[in-house]
This record gives sequence, C-alpha cells and structure tokens, in this order.
Amino acid sequence: MRKLVLFVFFISLVSFVSFVSFKPLMGQEAEIRESIKTFFEGIHSRDSLKINSVSDEDLMLQTVVLSPRRNKLVVTKAADFKRYVATIPKETKFEEKLLSFTIKVDEEIAHAWIPFEFYINGELTHKGVNSIQLFKDKEKGIWKIIYYGDSKIKI
Repeated sequence: MRKLVLFVFFISLVSFVSFVSFKPLMGQEAEIRESIKTFFEGIHSRDSLKINSVSDEDLMLQTVVLSPRRNKLVVTKAADFKRYVATIPKETKFEEKLLSFTIKVDEEIAHAWIPFEFYINGELTHKGVNSIQLFKDKEKGIWKIIYYGDSKIKI
C-alpha cells in the first residue's frame, strides 16, 4: 500500500511539474495562433493595416507551386502582396481554411506548420501547407510574422 501511495504521489508531482513547465509555452502558442489568425483575418477582409499589425515590415513571402511536370518558386514582395490583397474585388469570396497548427517555439522565435485548403466563391481551388516563422516583438508585446511560405497544389 505504501508503494502505491508513493507511486501516486510521484506521478502527481511529475504531472504538476510538467504542467507548470509547459504553461508558459502554452501561452506563447496561443499568442502565436492569435497573430496568425489576425494575419488571415486581414487577408480575408482585405485590410493591409491588420496584416501590418502582426507582420514585420521586412516580411518575406515565397510560394512553391507544385505540378506534375515541375515545381516553381514564386517570390513576392510584401508591399506587392498587401496591394494585391487590397485590390481583390469585394464580390469575390475567398477563404483559406487553416486545418491544423503545429507550432515550435524557442525563446523568441517560432515556426508554425499549417495545412490549408483555399476556396474561391465556395469552390476548392488549391491546397497546401503554410510555413510561417515569427519572432516576439518585445516592444509591442506581440508575435510578428517574418516569413510566410506556402505550397500550392491545384485541384
């Protein structure tokens, strides 16, 4: 009986220490998700100010377009990306559905891996994965996107 009590105490202690150790990480992951969600809300609402609020001014954007014949790398300047988003006609409905998040954090740098599906006017046009790198802007207290890469597989 004494061994059982010690075992339960040990498991409880390990669980508590693990929870306390990972609690700050869980908070950071929530903050990172929030920055990413804000970024996509800005895209969906065609709001470059919202995009700017969670992205670095030197944001890098790269897309790998995958096809059976060849893969193509497309590099886009941040200003061109924001200008393009702002000019999408209001009658065009589009949505990038984020399917899941895998987030890795080390101090003030993070990486998010996010599979997605992209719909235009309700029709699935392509899918792929977003690879997003962020850093913690201590002055503003938020996670900022410094790199946005994605793959596109046309449907």
